[in-house]
Amino acid sequence: MAGSHESLSETHIVGDHTNQSMVRAEECLALAQRQIAHVGVGDAAVPYKVVRTHLSGTYVHASLGGEGRILLDGRWRPHQAGMVSLAPAHVLHAFHAIPSKRWQYCWVRYLPTSPRSSIRFMAPVMAQFDPQPLNHAILGFMREFHAGSNTSSAMLWIDLIEHYISRFAEPLQREDRLRAVWEAVQTDLAHPWTIEKLAAEAKISGEHLRRLCQQSLGRSPMQQLTYLRVQFAAHRLAMTGEKIEDIAQQVGYQNPFAFSNTFKRMTGFRPSQFQTRMGARKTADML
Repeated sequence: MAGSHESLSETHIVGDHTNQSMVRAEECLALAQRQIAHVGVGDAAVPYKVVRTHLSGTYVHASLGGEGRILLDGRWRPHQAGMVSLAPAHVLHAFHAIPSKRWQYCWVRYLPTSPRSSIRFMAPVMAQFDPQPLNHAILGFMREFHAGSNTSSAMLWIDLIEHYISRFAEPLQREDRLRAVWEAVQTDLAHPWTIEKLAAEAKISGEHLRRLCQQSLGRSPMQQLTYLRVQFAAHRLAMTGEKIEDIAQQVGYQNPFAFSNTFKRMTGFRPSQFQTRMGARKTADML
């Protein structure tokens, strides 16, 4: 559908047939105070295309109608009405319109300094979730902003936006067994985890754990483990000067080649390339 990761480069194409409306933190104190870079709504058609080779802050995208495509966790996926995705910081992320189809959506992008861009929100999520309440909250906020209302009034709408994102983005908080598993994993990413060991942490069978993860996260337990490891590694590569080999061992990879291959599949870059880019790019990407 979209070719290999090698063909992807930083891109931001809107086109004459795409309509978007947004409010940015630079123009709205209420957004800046909540560490939200921008919110908006759109109705897209070809050639609409966005590729972010360094997503500096967490991005939430909700499909309201039609269909588009999103590159998340290393693979292209259809994004249709009733689907919501969360792309964490420090990953390769892209989305585009499909020929002969339109795509209606809303979004929220966080600043790199936001708690939602922190290590706690490292794994991508894509799942069925009613996007309309989030859309209405964004539209309400935008109307309040354009009407020139005060910051306190705008904050009420932002509270609603945050409420709906929390309901989507924190599925582990609603499932104690999953929370116990991933809290244990995050305290020791280097441990040689297996599906049996993960299930033992949850005190359920491996098959039951698979079902719970699929329902809550849209992926298998071992896929979630890989995502947590790679995203922690990306965070360390972006924020520290540690050696790649040391970071690989911190997340359970004794073989640096296996780590490099997995990291590239997830982020689009080899660890050395990623570390070089992060060192040269300290200013937040605000597109």
